[in-house]
Amino acid sequence: MLRRNCLLLFLCFLFEQSSCAPFQSRPGQEWPHSQTGPLAAGRNGGSRGFQRVKRGWVWNQFFVLEEYMGSDPQYVGKLHTDLDNGESGVKYTLSGDGAGTIFTIDQITGDIHALRSLDREEKPYYTLRAQAVDIETNRPLEPESEFVIKVQDINDNEPKFLEGPYTASVPEMSPVGTYVMKVTATDADDPTYGNSARVVYSILHGQPYFSVDAKTGVIRTALPNMDREMKELYQVLIQAKDMGGQLGGLAGTTTINITLSDVNDNPPRFSKSIFHLRVPESSAVGSAVGRIKAHDLDIGKNAEVEYNIVPGDGGAMFDITTNEHNQEGIIMLKKPLDYETKKAYTFKVEASNAHLDPRFHNFGPFKDTATVKINILDVDEPPVFSKPSYAMDVYEDTPQGTIIGAVTAQDLDAGNSPVRYSIDWKSDLDSFFDIDPVRGTISTNELLDRESIAQHNISVVATKVSKYDNPVLTSRVAVTVHVLDINEFPPELAMPYETFVCESAKVGQVIQVISARDQDLPQAGQTFSFKSPQEGVKTKNFTIRDFGNNTAGVVTLRGGFKRRSQEIYHLPVVIEDGGLQTLSSTGTLTIRVCGCDTDGSLLTCSAEAIFLPVGLSTGALIAILVLIVVLYVGVRRQKKKETLMTSKEDIRDNVIHYDDEGGGEEDTHAFDMGTLRNPKVIKENMFRRDVKPELGLCPRRPVASQNSADISNFISLRLQEHDGDTSAPPYDSLATYAYEGEGSVAESLSSIESVKGETEEDYDYLNEWGPRFKTLAGIFGERSEIPRGTCIDLYLL
Repeated sequence: MLRRNCLLLFLCFLFEQSSCAPFQSRPGQEWPHSQTGPLAAGRNGGSRGFQRVKRGWVWNQFFVLEEYMGSDPQYVGKLHTDLDNGESGVKYTLSGDGAGTIFTIDQITGDIHALRSLDREEKPYYTLRAQAVDIETNRPLEPESEFVIKVQDINDNEPKFLEGPYTASVPEMSPVGTYVMKVTATDADDPTYGNSARVVYSILHGQPYFSVDAKTGVIRTALPNMDREMKELYQVLIQAKDMGGQLGGLAGTTTINITLSDVNDNPPRFSKSIFHLRVPESSAVGSAVGRIKAHDLDIGKNAEVEYNIVPGDGGAMFDITTNEHNQEGIIMLKKPLDYETKKAYTFKVEASNAHLDPRFHNFGPFKDTATVKINILDVDEPPVFSKPSYAMDVYEDTPQGTIIGAVTAQDLDAGNSPVRYSIDWKSDLDSFFDIDPVRGTISTNELLDRESIAQHNISVVATKVSKYDNPVLTSRVAVTVHVLDINEFPPELAMPYETFVCESAKVGQVIQVISARDQDLPQAGQTFSFKSPQEGVKTKNFTIRDFGNNTAGVVTLRGGFKRRSQEIYHLPVVIEDGGLQTLSSTGTLTIRVCGCDTDGSLLTCSAEAIFLPVGLSTGALIAILVLIVVLYVGVRRQKKKETLMTSKEDIRDNVIHYDDEGGGEEDTHAFDMGTLRNPKVIKENMFRRDVKPELGLCPRRPVASQNSADISNFISLRLQEHDGDTSAPPYDSLATYAYEGEGSVAESLSSIESVKGETEEDYDYLNEWGPRFKTLAGIFGERSEIPRGTCIDLYLL
């Protein structure tokens, strides 16, 4: 650099230039010439005024080499103006970035030096300002000019991988050239100057498995069929070198950890071809009896294995499932085992992958098969009954000791030990049955009654007799004994029938349908037959007709029945059942002669009804009876009630109990307490409700509301009358009111309003109302006196 500056100075000298830029980045470019100040003019012409003088600043930018390691300050360049004629009349000044600290200028010669080493990566350029002034007066000879000192780059920074070390993954068995990842190195040097920042990538470690693109840094696979099961992790060392990879360039490295991800390229394989298992015959259904495993070199879901039992001999007894945690095949017992029936089972198990990759089908079938042999171990077992349960039938009243059935149990073990039988006493508390301990025959111990207990449920215990001191082994079986019914109860009528025949009944008319019942079992399917006691002999009144469906009908043999002649007839009925030993009974039907309407509806069966008027219907008779009951109850209610004080003694000797919980003696607002203490203070003109009024007045008939709907006014009116009633007692009382409306057009038939005094009512007018009221007129005509004060309301029925 120094030699180049010297060469420039030498050229300037040859061309006798007044001033020149000692260091130019673009030769031939000149800055605009400015005008000089008064100093130049004064020195040339002696005049003190300003004069336009040509100036020759010729520079664009200065360069300084970074990382200068010399002992002397580094020469940067020289400033010179046309006004400087070498007589030391011009002084140069420098200001701006680093002026005085980093850069210094010789005020007389204009030489610029760098005082310390500079780093382009820290600051690439510096902007400064230069000016020529008069050395004596410090007056500017020309305007201030700005220039740049650029730090010239050298290759002092190596490429760096800012994000390393790196991790990447690529599927195993990938073809050559499969993309893995891209790495990028950064060089802090100036990319616009030389090759200091031109980076080239290369692979130092990791061949021949991977390669890297020298320009882009893209890493790809370089070897086909890399198998994860052989090697899973690869460590690749990548180098980035500047200067285009030339000798002398700086380099940086990074590490890339590349993992081969798994693919399903390996089938499951059993470690051996035959698995031997031993299982006790007492193993419970659903329990695990053994485990087998097929190993898969893959991992994750690619190593998931499904197990299946190949159909064949022994496979129906077992099932197999997969343990999701360790991919083992768990063999489960599907049906009960019996050593005495079969001592060994052999079947094949197939293991296959659950997730297949179609790219590797050409590798062969992704499954394996192994044989499983299971030997059954003999276990000392309790006896086994020939049936899971027993059912026996016995007729009731069977003689004691009759054998009704037998149970059989057998020891299926190789020893074939004898078996003894017994009945669990808890299931037969009354000891109805007995069992032979050796043969297992069950017999009756008591007479059985179906009507008491129709079914017995007993438990029979079979005990294995062991020759050794082995634990006692027992088994149980349920025995149901059904007590069968014998025909011991004769049939009877299903219910007590109330049969009637109309006086107008015709010959051959069915007046009643009857059925029968039997206490013997089963009730379903029972058959009954009905007949008269003397079959074939016709009676003159009624007969029995069997319908053949367990029912029969009572049929009239004549007509013209009259209650006056005979009111009740008795008809015997013979009923037979359909049992093995036929039983029969005779029932009697009571038939009443009744009066009926023309449509056959019952009117009355009473004999007194014959003497009633012919035109009086049953409904009218019922209404009259109801009316009589109502009248009787009303008369009873209006009898003289006993007053609170019936004694003829002094009133002061009587205690009247009102159950009133007032406010005490100080409470004088509710009523006068003196009245309770001294009954003499009661006014003579006040009425009391605890004694019967002297006048036999009937309750006041409610007055019809003028508005015909204003019930509220009616209640308010009665409430006011009650509040103003002086005859009310000094304790709370309940008053009820009945509102009957405005009445009817026919008016009331009540005799209340007509009773004004002690005059007696004449009921002879009831005889004038027709035959329907003769009975009522007779009732009132027989009474010598109607009690005074009795209120009677009659309503037409």
